[in-house]
Amino acid sequence: MNGVRGGSGVAQEADGVEAIMARGGERLRELMARTEAHLDRVTAEAGSPLAKHANATVAAGGKRLRPLLVVLAAESAGGPPAGGEERLVRAAVAVELVHNATLVHDDLIDGAPLRRGRPTVAAAAGRRAAVATGDLLFSRAFAELARNEDTEQLRALSAASSALAEGELLQREDAWAAHVAVERYLRRCELKTAALFEAACRLGALNASSGSAELAGALGAFARRIGLAFQMLDDVLDVSGPVERTGKSRGTDLLDGTVTLPFILARERDPGLAKIDLRTLGGAARAEELCERIAATGALDEAREQALAVVGDAKASLPGILPDGRAELLGLVADAVVERYR
Repeated sequence: MNGVRGGSGVAQEADGVEAIMARGGERLRELMARTEAHLDRVTAEAGSPLAKHANATVAAGGKRLRPLLVVLAAESAGGPPAGGEERLVRAAVAVELVHNATLVHDDLIDGAPLRRGRPTVAAAAGRRAAVATGDLLFSRAFAELARNEDTEQLRALSAASSALAEGELLQREDAWAAHVAVERYLRRCELKTAALFEAACRLGALNASSGSAELAGALGAFARRIGLAFQMLDDVLDVSGPVERTGKSRGTDLLDGTVTLPFILARERDPGLAKIDLRTLGGAARAEELCERIAATGALDEAREQALAVVGDAKASLPGILPDGRAELLGLVADAVVERYR
């Protein structure tokens, strides 16, 4: 899955984003406000009846970490050229539309009833509406980015979108597997989640006045690491819960047959867990019991430590040539990814 479906963890992350906005000043607030307004316009213009579902999906909020990375990367690479703010906003909007498209499709695949405390499109309007809404959000993303008339930008978002699809296919291939190597799991995370984080920073640099290919690569590598940590910690939270914090039952991924890092590590520590067939769980109560067994092995702490190490590497990788305060702001984005798991 891509991201958690609600709970107080979202509020904690939102607090972290608010700290970034406060440090970034009025210019950052203005660019993000313009991005939000543009998102509303793009989805509203889709036409009835899909506009209703698309607009509701986007309006449900979220942290807007990906468009925030687009804007911060651009500011870290000299800012957009004169008159280039609208191109930057379109790039930020495109990234967020792709992200929301994946959420609609993920909820359909997972059979999820709620997203951010609201009924999912699939739950409210059915399978066909969910497929069409996700497809609409994808198409609107590329339509917006095409207006920038830059093939490099289209190439960056296209590569990330292809990675998302490949990651989803790998996850389906690994469903219910008796053994999944840690390396393969991490590859899945890089494809399903980290690739879009990386694309966000690359798009920001491509919309900056002085962004070199080297700087774009460095910012992209930073974002890829925090995207990887984001998914790793999300998978920890699926097992650790509780529902009051996450907005979903513990072990939702396990019930779906998704083998994540905590279960992989726990199997190595407890041979009895390696014999469990996820197909036999059958319901939330059994999933809760399995989560308790996983936690008892210490695997959650190990998985969390690995993710935090990735965040530390991301912050350490930020180039020293960034303008004053920009490395600190990007570091705060990395901290916002971590905050909800403390």
